[in-house]
Amino acid sequence: MPLLTTVAGGGVKGLGWSAQIASATTAVFGGGYVNTAVNTMDYLTIETGGNAVDFGDLTAPRTAFDACSSDTRGLWFSGYYYVSPPTTNIIDYVTFATAGNASDFGDMVRARYGLSACSSQTRGVVGGGGDTTVGNALNEMDYVTIATTGNASDFGNLTVGRRYLAGGCSSPTRGLFVGGYDGSARVNIIDYITIASTGNAADFGDLTVARSSSASGGASSDVRGIFSSGYVSTFLDTIDYVTIATTGNATDFGNLTTARDGGGATSNNTIAILPGGDGSEPGRLLSIEQITIATAGNSTYFSDLSEARTSIGCCSSNHGGVQ
Repeated sequence: MPLLTTVAGGGVKGLGWSAQIASATTAVFGGGYVNTAVNTMDYLTIETGGNAVDFGDLTAPRTAFDACSSDTRGLWFSGYYYVSPPTTNIIDYVTFATAGNASDFGDMVRARYGLSACSSQTRGVVGGGGDTTVGNALNEMDYVTIATTGNASDFGNLTVGRRYLAGGCSSPTRGLFVGGYDGSARVNIIDYITIASTGNAADFGDLTVARSSSASGGASSDVRGIFSSGYVSTFLDTIDYVTIATTGNATDFGNLTTARDGGGATSNNTIAILPGGDGSEPGRLLSIEQITIATAGNSTYFSDLSEARTSIGCCSSNHGGVQ
């Protein structure tokens, strides 16, 4: 089992994984696309940095999907499968404290790809996506109780059906779903929900730039949501932010070091890390970038993935929805 090196805020050094304390956040990056969909999962501890290393494998290779988490368990939803049928309804889960392969959690209400997810400590909610068999701009939202395995249930509908959403994120009470492609154009929509109660999403405001993404570029503290990367007619280096508790339009946060589409995101409630994606140069990206969520500014280099890839589903054991 991997050993911790050092823990920010005064943790112990050289102890086994079981000694991990609350200030050590495990981030896991699952699946994605290299030359086809992959089942790779790698991980790192956000507070200590370092390159991502092998965690295990998803139950099946897939891409263009999203993940959410509690402080103990991470979940990956649906995705594009590159077999027949091309989309899947799989939900996988892992336990952060134990590296190893993912296990089957249950099934989505409908197979789909290009969705986004958000979560509280208790509940995960997935919104939007497309499925070539039923329609490519879905407004459906599903939810699960993270601590118990089982199939997803209907939560309600987004304000507008769309696939390739540009991000999802959450505070402990509220979830956001942003951007996407509605079947004719990329949109700047930000929707919000109250995670603890089912029902339809409501309008929150607008992104600074209408965009879609093949991976969720959303991360958050319990106060602020961050949305990075995406595609309009070209790759974007845009980073936007909102205050989750108050509705309103997004504000410019800064820029990525490299414009990209399909860049993932997760956080430890203070730092957002932004792995992978497709950049115009040099193609699929190995690097992980970072920003401090409370302080606007450009991203900087953090570390590297285990392999360069795009359209990754990312989650962590300490994010804006976990308290």
